[in-house]
Formats: sequence, C-alpha cells, structure tokens
Amino acid sequence: MSSETSGNDLEKSNIDPELTFVGNDVPAPVTYKPELDQLPRKLNGIHIQMFAIAGVIGTGLFLGLGQLLAITGPLGAILVFLLVGTVAFTSLASVTEMAAFAPISGSFSQYAARWVDPALGFAVGWNYFYTLAITLPAEITAAAVVIGYWDHNPDHVSIYVAVFIVLAYATNLLGPRFFGNAEVVFATLKLMLVAGLVIGGLVINLGGGPDHKRHGFEYWNNPGPLVSSLEPGADGRFIGLLLAIIYAAFSMCGMEIVTLAAAETRNPRKNLIKAMRTVFFRIFFCYIITTLIVGMLVPSNDPDLFKATGNAGQSPFVLVFKRAGISVLPDIVNAVVLTSAFSSANGMLFSASRLLYGLGVQGHAPKFVTRVTRSGLPYVAILLGGLLSFLAFLNANHKSGHVFKWFANLSAVGSLLNWLMIGVTYLRYYYGLKAQGIEREGIYGIYRSRLQPYGAMWVIFWSIFFILVSGIAVFWNFNGSDFVASYINLPVYALLYIGWKVYQRTKIIPLTQLDFVTGIPSIEETEDAGFVEKAKGIRKVRDFL
Repeated sequence: MSSETSGNDLEKSNIDPELTFVGNDVPAPVTYKPELDQLPRKLNGIHIQMFAIAGVIGTGLFLGLGQLLAITGPLGAILVFLLVGTVAFTSLASVTEMAAFAPISGSFSQYAARWVDPALGFAVGWNYFYTLAITLPAEITAAAVVIGYWDHNPDHVSIYVAVFIVLAYATNLLGPRFFGNAEVVFATLKLMLVAGLVIGGLVINLGGGPDHKRHGFEYWNNPGPLVSSLEPGADGRFIGLLLAIIYAAFSMCGMEIVTLAAAETRNPRKNLIKAMRTVFFRIFFCYIITTLIVGMLVPSNDPDLFKATGNAGQSPFVLVFKRAGISVLPDIVNAVVLTSAFSSANGMLFSASRLLYGLGVQGHAPKFVTRVTRSGLPYVAILLGGLLSFLAFLNANHKSGHVFKWFANLSAVGSLLNWLMIGVTYLRYYYGLKAQGIEREGIYGIYRSRLQPYGAMWVIFWSIFFILVSGIAVFWNFNGSDFVASYINLPVYALLYIGWKVYQRTKIIPLTQLDFVTGIPSIEETEDAGFVEKAKGIRKVRDFL
C-alpha cells in the first residue's frame, strides 16, 4: 500500500460506508469520524513549546519533591527521578512519533483503536480522560496547600478551591489562543523559578547567604543520602526507593499531554517534534539538577516539608530560601509555585476536554460532546471535563496531604497504564508498518527515534513494575482508602476493555490490516513549506536521540 493513498480515493470506491481498506485490501471497522473533527488549528509553535514545559514542571516537582525527600532522601530522589525519567522519555518518544504520523483528535486512544483493538482504544481513551480529570482536583488541592503558607485558617480552604475551579473554567472557555498565551506566561514563570533556585541555591550553598555558611553535602551525611521507610537498615532504604516511585511518576506523568493539542496546532508535526527534541534536557535540568540543589540545602527530616500525613506543609523550593534566612524571597517563590499549580490545573482541564472531544469523534462517547461554538471551541467537553474538580472540596474535611496522596496515586497509576499502552500501541505501529512493507524512514519525513523498538519495550517493562509497587506501603499498615486509591484503576481498566470488547465484539487487528490512511492529513495539509529538512552538525546528534 502506498503511503500517499488518500481518504478521498477510498470514498469513490464501492465500499460499505462503515468500512475502509487497510493493509492488503481487507476491510476493517472505522473508529475515526473525521466529519466530527471540527477543531481549528489556533495554537502555534511557542504555545506548544511552553505547553510542553508546563507539562513537565508542576506541583509534582514544586510540592511533591518534599514528599520524595522525606521518603527516600536526596540521593534516593535523584535515583528514582533518573529511572522514571528514562521511562517518561521513551514513552514520549513513542507517542510523538505516532502523533507526528497522525496529528488527529484523540491522540493515542485513537492510535490504540487503529493499531491494536478498538476495545483497547475505548479503554485507553476513558482511562486517560479519567486520569486527567482526577489530576485536576490534585492540582487544585496543591494550590490550596500552597495558599496555606499565608492563610492558616482551614475554614478558608473551600473558598480557595471554588476560586481556582472558576478560574480554570474561565481560562479554558475563553478559547485555545487565550489558554495558550496564559500557558506561555505561566511556563515562563516556572522556568524562571527553576533557574532562580539553581543559581540562588548554589550561591547559598557556597556561603553567599545571610549566615555565610557553606553547606556542601552536609545533609547527605546527616540525616543521610537515603532514608529508611517502614523497615530499618538497608531493607528500609530499598523500600523507601519503591515508595518514592509513585510520587516521581506523578511528577513526570503528563509530558505526553502535549500530543493532545496536535489537532489544534499549526504545523503540528514540526512543533511536536521540536517539543520532543528538547524533553531530555528539560527532564535533566528541571528534575535532576533541582533535586541535587534542594537536597544540599533542605534535610529530609525537615518538619516543614509537605507530607502525606499532614494538613499543611511547604514546598522545598520555599524552604531553601527560608532556611537560609532570606526574607521576601520565600513569599515570591511561594507565589510562583501557586501560579504553577493553577497552570497545571488549566492544562489538565484543557487536555481532559480535548480527550473527551476525541472520544466523541471516535464514537466512544456521546455525540453531543463534540459540539463546538462558531469559533470551534468544544464547550460541552470543557464543561464536562472539569466536573471531577469539585472533588477538591474533600480538603474541607480531610487532611490536605492525605487528599493530595489519594489523587496523586489515582493519577499516577492511571498515567502509568497509559505509558504501558503507549508502548504496546507503538510496537503494533512499528511492526504493522513492517508487515505492510512501509519503511519508517521513508514516510512523511518525520520524527524517528533510534531507540525503537527497544524504547517501547523498556516502557512496557517498567510501567508494569511501577504499577505493581504503587501501593506497596499498604501491606505494612493496611488502609482501605489507600489500597483503593493505589489499585482501583486496574479492575476499572479491565472492565472498560472487556465490556466494550464483548459489547462491540471487537478483535485484535492483524498487523497486515492496520489502518495507516483514514483521516490522516498529509504534510501539505498541515505543514508550511520546507518542513522536511536534512539534519546537519549538532542536529544529527539530537535527531539520533
């Protein structure tokens, strides 16, 4: 089959309108309904770059890093971030290649339906929608915790939660360009905070603070580089690493949400590829370097660190400057962390609404969720996508740290299931192209990772491992709510897949019958002239990765 085959040629044939030719001219069910895909391309390159940054840097880093330090220590946090970072990177490499090949609504839920099994596409789509939707109250919870730095009255928590919900809805309902411009501002603030922490932290560590004390690695000696959790000694230190995985996963999950904006992006292939090719450096700088700096200046046993057992706590970024005795800066840093929480909530609502819209386009959700305004805004999907944000009002009756832990576990395990299915779908895509005689290097001239297919296999292995150990703490001190938050996603996911499979009688699609044509826009339809360029110099190294 030629990669230049167009959907229009198929329409002229005498094929059943519910079928299309794929692979070796064998009919297969259509899951994508391009006539419902009405989202205009209003986001540009800077929007996508900043959205990608905003997807990397959020409350999982600014607030969750405190939990990592308390659980596993500074060295443990770095090791966990390094491991989870490799999985995040290879997962994003996999989905970016598929998104650059097919920049359409629904992202990888659509890819799972096309290239694995329509039932898997249904399960992936609804699981990811739920994951994004449940992350929204997690971010709002984090915002309420951050405000607690100034306002210690617990009766005011509900007021702040309500304000953030209204603002998140307003930002999204004002349109994608307004949302994109807001994300540019918020992402810039995040980058400035990370850069400020690194520079300021180094100055303080070398004796440039008000007390002129040189810290070095004193907190790596006492209380130590690794922390024992649940058990004493070496066993406890290993368990601490396992416990930290879920928080690291929550911090890094969500990098792939930038691909959900592909259908609304100008030059989507070019801009998604540019965002992908800088992700390694964002992971290294934003997570590894900042964790190293914070670990040198904040001990893992600091009582002010935000923990899952408390109702209040502070970002380790704030504690860096507070412990150094620098006035004003802690308030400024806390304000930027607050904007980060709001930005993350914005991004989750945007992504959840676009995924819900994509499910409607695929026929996996009611058709009314695809309703748009005259300007192309999916207002119904936005209104429905934010409903779970009201769960953040649980903060009024429970400890904020515990509520954040529930939401973080639900979100992280849901995201790990998505990483797992991204790896599975990519392998089907990779070997499907081979089975149909289509060379990856020859089609569309787009992003190709030299790590594949082993990168996808790496994602699959570690995603399964991370999911299995996500709730390991409950086996030492069993708690029903924590156990449910850690593992409820698994039976729900199985029910979604099996239920749709039985209801629709779907089958796993043979590799030779995978659909690489229907509804996929050509380069000429989405990109400006000169998109395909030959890499030179340092770009060859970057493109190799």
